[in-house]
Amino acid sequence: MIAKPKHQRLALVVAAIVAVTAAVLLAMVGLQNRAAYFYTPAEIAAGRAEAGTPIRLGGMVEQGSVKKLPDGVTTQFRLHDADGSVPVSFRGILPDLFREGSGAVAEGQMRADGTFVADEILAKHDERYMPPELGNQAAEHKAATTVEQ
Repeated sequence: MIAKPKHQRLALVVAAIVAVTAAVLLAMVGLQNRAAYFYTPAEIAAGRAEAGTPIRLGGMVEQGSVKKLPDGVTTQFRLHDADGSVPVSFRGILPDLFREGSGAVAEGQMRADGTFVADEILAKHDERYMPPELGNQAAEHKAATTVEQ
């Protein structure tokens, strides 16, 4: 028995809807582990990030805070903004542009002791770059510093 054209079109539409739904669900499952919220040091200091949850932490590398551990691959430093500072531990090779006083974004998670353990460090790529969440704070901090001098 041959299906009528009307039923063939209906079957095709149903199959297309099922395929699109399956693709969306697969994409959501695949991206679930890659989703990371962006936090500033002030938000971390205020306790807004849960320990063990993947996040991104963006700020300026605090002057005098970078310390290489004796194992040769672990680096500890602090990321700060105008209202907070967070200790960061990173095991790996730092990007060439990573420097004290420069902007950086760390991807990883908070430990219960308040230290951010980074899996990846992204250094700013030019002197004008600033994460949008920090842009206004950096401008305000620069203006306040200029007025004080």
